[in-house]
Amino acid sequence: MAKAEASVEELVAMIERGELRLPEMQRRYVWRSTRVRDLLDSLYRGYPSGAILLWETDETVPLQDFAIEQQKSPYQSARLLLDGQQRLTSLSAVIRGEKVNVRGRKKPVELLFNLDHPDQVSLVTEVNEDGDDEDEDLIDDEVDSSEDELQQRFNRMTFVVSTRKLEQLPRWVKVTEVFKSDSDAPFLKQAGVTGFEDPRYEKYSQRLARLRGIRKYVYRMDVLERRLSYDEVTEIFVRVNSLGAKLRSSDLALAQITAKWRGALKTFQAFQTQCGKAGFDLDLGLHLKNLVSFATGQSRFLTVGGLSLEALQVAWRECVPGMEFALNFLKSNVGIDSPALLSSPFLLVTLANYGHRRNYQISAEESHRLRYWALVANAKGRYSRGSSETLLDQDLATFRDGGGANELIDRLRLQMGRLDITAEELEGRNQRSALFKTMFLAFRAAGAKDWRSNLAIALDHSGASHRLQFHHIFPKAALKNSYTSREADDIANLAFIGGKTNRQISDKPPAQYFPPLLEKSGSAPFTAQCIPIEPTLLVVERYKDFLAERRKAVTCRVNEFLDGG
Repeated sequence: MAKAEASVEELVAMIERGELRLPEMQRRYVWRSTRVRDLLDSLYRGYPSGAILLWETDETVPLQDFAIEQQKSPYQSARLLLDGQQRLTSLSAVIRGEKVNVRGRKKPVELLFNLDHPDQVSLVTEVNEDGDDEDEDLIDDEVDSSEDELQQRFNRMTFVVSTRKLEQLPRWVKVTEVFKSDSDAPFLKQAGVTGFEDPRYEKYSQRLARLRGIRKYVYRMDVLERRLSYDEVTEIFVRVNSLGAKLRSSDLALAQITAKWRGALKTFQAFQTQCGKAGFDLDLGLHLKNLVSFATGQSRFLTVGGLSLEALQVAWRECVPGMEFALNFLKSNVGIDSPALLSSPFLLVTLANYGHRRNYQISAEESHRLRYWALVANAKGRYSRGSSETLLDQDLATFRDGGGANELIDRLRLQMGRLDITAEELEGRNQRSALFKTMFLAFRAAGAKDWRSNLAIALDHSGASHRLQFHHIFPKAALKNSYTSREADDIANLAFIGGKTNRQISDKPPAQYFPPLLEKSGSAPFTAQCIPIEPTLLVVERYKDFLAERRKAVTCRVNEFLDGG
């Protein structure tokens, strides 16, 4: 294996000219803007950022597109990027000012640089490529910090993801614009530096030069030999990433599958896109897990290397209608119309196998029991506790033994004990709890609406004014000196309302903002979300009594919903 070096500038140019390509075995681009921000921060400070792994070959290899625009390479031979895609795609997007393609949507990576940043590191940065997608929150959080507190936090940072407000501030400059220009003048002028005598002139100029210096950052490259075959390179890719624990097991499985089934990635991605159009934009790893479950009867990727091409193709033909059944059942029979409402996407694998084992012929009673299982398993976090793959394998084994919905429910009861929701289960839970998602489902089914617009609560409302947010009924600012942050974030203190309503309420206590809302719309908007309106419970001193009262009401509503009421 040869060793080489190349600067960021050289590597970005290679990507732009199409001289550096992505083999099919690679995962897609997954980094969020915050990860790119942290990478820039590390390179700016000269911290280590890992090595790049390449393979130079004349072999015809199945490829995939970078998430960034590339020219067509005139060369027959290719340099294939095996490790470093996330970093180099991110750097190319920022330095070139190009949009990245993330799950079919093109978006820019817009970062700002603080000319007046502190010299000390104030943010823990990370540049390793974990490979795990970060789950998006179900609903937007309200912003409880004051603008002054947020600004103080930003002032301690060197790089931030761009916002319109920060863009207007003189000491924040667009990173891409700095890379595009070798002149400091426009950035110094923007910051109010009018001449050499200004004490900030030298400091800001040095920092701009240091920022541009990221282009000269040198990566070490390990280059695999041309004599290696695609299968051998795939094996190296899997071993290197397994030892480094840098990729998920599904990413390694994809490499092994595509080594046997050339062109499979496009087939998988086409179905992933189809599911996305149906409202379920799922990680490719979930589709691969579904594939393996149909091929082997279990969910782990350990045996994927031993599957034949024919076995993989047969399993794919069977698992696609299985997943289609799972999505349709969730949306139409269960009422879960977004992956954001799932405590674990593993539910889909179980439902897909269930439909397949039943040859998609299910009685009305069985459908009712399966709905109950899906909702309770989701609410209780069936696959979010302990070894999720072990639990999934237990449920898959249920079908092999001829079991159905009742047996799934029995396994769930064995794990959880009682299957109804108790008030004690709600205590201390926050918005990341599976029960929070079930609360939303129960309130939506009960006809909950925004308190001002009277729009039914929904995840897909258009516009910032109507986009759903969760609101602290007792704002955190009102509880700050009397209760802990954990107590303030209790899900019994959270309600679902539109963005404009949330902003208008701001940090007013409920005793202040409830009366005009009650006078205008009556009690229905509150009772639909099980919110006590007794005035004596709306004072800070009785906050815990308010929580206890609401937990009782929420518990009743949720259990009615789970039972089909």
